[in-house]
Amino acid sequence: MSIENKKVSFLLADDHSLIRQGIVFLLEEMAFESEVFHASSLPKIMETLEKYPIDILIMDAHFPDGNSITILEDIKTISPETKILIFTGIDEATQSLKYLNAGANGFISKLSEEDDVKKAIIKIYEEGEYISPLTRNLMMDSFRNPRLINPLYRLTEREMEIADMYAQGLGNLEIANRLQIKQNTVSTIKKRIFEKLNVDNILELVEMIKNHS
Repeated sequence: MSIENKKVSFLLADDHSLIRQGIVFLLEEMAFESEVFHASSLPKIMETLEKYPIDILIMDAHFPDGNSITILEDIKTISPETKILIFTGIDEATQSLKYLNAGANGFISKLSEEDDVKKAIIKIYEEGEYISPLTRNLMMDSFRNPRLINPLYRLTEREMEIADMYAQGLGNLEIANRLQIKQNTVSTIKKRIFEKLNVDNILELVEMIKNHS
């Protein structure tokens, strides 16, 4: 599988240089006539996009300084023609729709076979998007069950109320006092919220509420 005489500019964004170099090798095998830029942080991604016209951005989901989903809207604002392929180790079945809904043009796992990664890059270049069979099925299911695309729908009314309070910066004791319930009840509900939303801490919870509210 190769593309010859196709001049295209790539921005490879990952905090691991070995991952970026691996993508460079793939692009060379595919015979792209390309200019390749590198970024290892979210600010560097934005800085590069502001300076250079980028055709395809291949970007990880998580960086030491944050989650790339938080800058997708900004990317589309300053560089609307750039196509974004999320190339990540996070679970496609639970995360891909969230990134596509936020503005990404494609999503593929780092655990994918080399030929599948090449196929994704070619699809992004030729058609402007890459939707894997798994994500396509998730999209179809989401029409029948909106809970798949907005995880906040999984929460009960009381859980959502408490999640919002955490997002406002309130602690367990403050929430307990405001709702006139026991503090250990708040802790139990917090644990249930984290399990339903598949988050590990308050920062991730706040980010999810921001992205899906």
